[in-house]
Amino acid sequence: MDGHETTLGLICVAALSYLLGSIPSGFIAGKLAGVDIRKQGSGNIGATNVLRVLGKGYGYAVFLADFGKGLTAILLAPVLARRFGVPDPSEIFQIVAAVFVVLGNAFPVWLRFRGGKGVATSAGMLFGLVPAAAVIVILIWIIIFYATRYVSLASIIASAALPFAVIGVAYWTRTSRPLVLYAIIGLSTMVILRHRSNFVRLTRGTEQRFDRHEN
Repeated sequence: MDGHETTLGLICVAALSYLLGSIPSGFIAGKLAGVDIRKQGSGNIGATNVLRVLGKGYGYAVFLADFGKGLTAILLAPVLARRFGVPDPSEIFQIVAAVFVVLGNAFPVWLRFRGGKGVATSAGMLFGLVPAAAVIVILIWIIIFYATRYVSLASIIASAALPFAVIGVAYWTRTSRPLVLYAIIGLSTMVILRHRSNFVRLTRGTEQRFDRHEN
């Protein structure tokens, strides 16, 4: 194996992960239902807006699709690396996949780079990259959501807690994965920044709660 093969492998993983992440699940769900989800509700193509506008069936399907994109990118990364002659892919291939699949979800080329907020895709990516941290963060999201009924607040707090969960898992398992941590910090920051409008509404008390009876 030489540096040229490794570089080609990384480029391939980055490109395919981005394209996978950029599949606009929410937009497609809206089209199947006969609406442009970008013109309904909050205008976001993520699972939460799809659920509010189209109901649980579509909303859950979009969440699973976005989650699956993140997980699939992580699982495919070492397979693609070996196709380029990398016999024992280092975790850098999965890190590149993690970054680009979330970027694809947030900035899909098909929708003029206006995509979702990356929460579900990040969850799927994390589940493939650091499963124990994923479980911790998902539990935090569930607790905050059921305590407040704010999807956005749960997502912001879970994203902020993500790097600490990764650090905690690394300490508990006595492993050192600094590159993974740096990538997670970057992606968590991006997800939080993409919720800045929600944060403003939360501070003003105008953010919409998720009603228990919404379908």
